[in-house]
Amino acid sequence: MSKRSKMLLAVSMASVMLLSACGGGNNNGGNAESGAKAPATNAGTNNTAKEEEKPAEAEPVSLRVFSTFGGTDTAREAFQALLDDFTAKYPNVTINNDVMSANDDGFRTKVNTDMNSGNEPDLLFYFVGKDAEGFVNAGKVVPLDELLEADATWKNGYLPTALESVRQPDGKIYAAPLTGFYEGLFVNKKIFADNGLELPTDWAKMTAAVKALSAKGIIPLSGPFDQSHYLIEHSILSGAGSEGQKAGLKNGVNPDWETGLAALKELYDLGAFPKDAATIDLGMAQNYYSQGLAAMIIEGSWALGGFEEGVKNNTTVLPFPQVPGGKGTGKDIVGGFGTGFYLSKKTFDDAKKKDMAVALMKHLTSPDAIKKISEANGGTPAADVQPEGLGQATLDGFKMAAEATSINAPIDSQIDPETFTTIRANIQPVVKGEKTPKAALEEAQKIEASKQ
Repeated sequence: MSKRSKMLLAVSMASVMLLSACGGGNNNGGNAESGAKAPATNAGTNNTAKEEEKPAEAEPVSLRVFSTFGGTDTAREAFQALLDDFTAKYPNVTINNDVMSANDDGFRTKVNTDMNSGNEPDLLFYFVGKDAEGFVNAGKVVPLDELLEADATWKNGYLPTALESVRQPDGKIYAAPLTGFYEGLFVNKKIFADNGLELPTDWAKMTAAVKALSAKGIIPLSGPFDQSHYLIEHSILSGAGSEGQKAGLKNGVNPDWETGLAALKELYDLGAFPKDAATIDLGMAQNYYSQGLAAMIIEGSWALGGFEEGVKNNTTVLPFPQVPGGKGTGKDIVGGFGTGFYLSKKTFDDAKKKDMAVALMKHLTSPDAIKKISEANGGTPAADVQPEGLGQATLDGFKMAAEATSINAPIDSQIDPETFTTIRANIQPVVKGEKTPKAALEEAQKIEASKQ
């Protein structure tokens, strides 16, 4: 992402609360509903009226939508309501709402299996970037550029930065974004205040808090070692800085990545993580924080809706602090518009499904739909709308993004999935001192090099 794009995205995220709600309507282009013709009467001596002509019944259409809006996702009810609104308007349409958590290790496998076996969903809500390259390059999904250009209402409902953020390397847009995100260090202000601790705005304050809280039996930083996505992303960004993070592992192991992972070992040695960090998943880590058992957690904006009200009201969001010797600024963050709805090429070529599938995509990504999902999950809206009822923690997150020196895509969208999985698998050995950060990253780099 260019410096200009980063600045635009930061401004978009910060100013979302100041923007007026978009007046654009929901344009479902090409889906005008049929109306009944008025009955005709015989004006002559014949008093028999012609029978009213009945409109032809619409042909039944079945669509499968595969997304992450299920289970514990805070936007699941809002998303289901949007689907219900669509089928109420088009009763001939049946929607199979197929869902799976994005945190589930099988999520990417399921998507790739479906795409490679001819079982692709009609609409897929999925990541952009590296994760999508396989099925994009295989022609399994449709570029949306022409559809956007043909429907000015739909296109103009988007923030330009949102659309630019989801372009694939070939310059085309395949995913229609819904909400963006930011990630950061979620901090329970009450726990810090009750224990006389300063907020962890730098590494010294972070380590001081970890020591004090651990000594009192409070989990300082809730995070699992296996599903260690956020620990990896933020420690490496802090160690390598924005440019070093984006460089990935293509040109060998960057020593600054080692610096980031070494900081995780320092935190482990100080007692930062839950005692069962080796066995819990992200869901349990969230529970520890939500229940007030942990003082901090690295998470994304979507997590706020799942926290208990008392904890949510006492939460603020900060950048992960700069690690000792790191190239980061202490204000680099992970964020952007990293997901969207893809339209299957097979569906687009199916005359029976095409119009309804396109109409459903536009319905789910209309300004009104984006506003509702944003209000449910606290994500940055991809449209020019003003979400209502957002709490202080969400506003703190927007402020963090506005003040960020860089806004970066997650590492797992920039390196091969197998490479990232290898780094994840090595976090426990690294923090326990069984493997050096360098050895762990060299193992991952070999995999990355083999994928080139």
